[in-house]
Amino acid sequence: MVFGDSLSAAYGITQARGWVALLSARLKRERPDYIVVNASISGDTSSGGASRIQKTLQLHKPAVLILELGANDGLRGLPIAQMKQNLGRIIEQAQKAGARVVLVGMKLPPNYGPDYTHAFEAAFADLARRHKTALVPFLLEDFAEKPELFQPDRIHPAEAAQPLMLDRIWKALAPLLKSP
Repeated sequence: MVFGDSLSAAYGITQARGWVALLSARLKRERPDYIVVNASISGDTSSGGASRIQKTLQLHKPAVLILELGANDGLRGLPIAQMKQNLGRIIEQAQKAGARVVLVGMKLPPNYGPDYTHAFEAAFADLARRHKTALVPFLLEDFAEKPELFQPDRIHPAEAAQPLMLDRIWKALAPLLKSP
């Protein structure tokens, strides 16, 4: 199950072209014993995710949770400690429900100041270490500085970037998939 925000909800592009749909297609080819549920909501924050995780886990009972939240917390300048607490709660509930977790990290533009941006980025590694989860350090690695791979808002990746995002996720996810 993918539990994220607009980056996972295929904001601004056709749903079938987003990285989550590409993941679903890849799993159908390589690991047909897995299916993908996309429980992502554009604009969601860690707080919103924390408030809906229990019901979502009960509904879908995922073997693996790909947690891609926090970007909107950062873009809104919300307290990092609050984001970490919310993400930690989501991870704990997922693990308690028996799901293996992939935490997806994010970085912020430098205009938020070095203290905030460094603490924001470090939060994901800290959480992964504390909760012993797999980590994708930065979903937009290797293309965040390439405007041609973004929509006109310069925030949301374009269709051409979706396979790159899937590659980032796959590196952390593949080891968590149990043998059929």
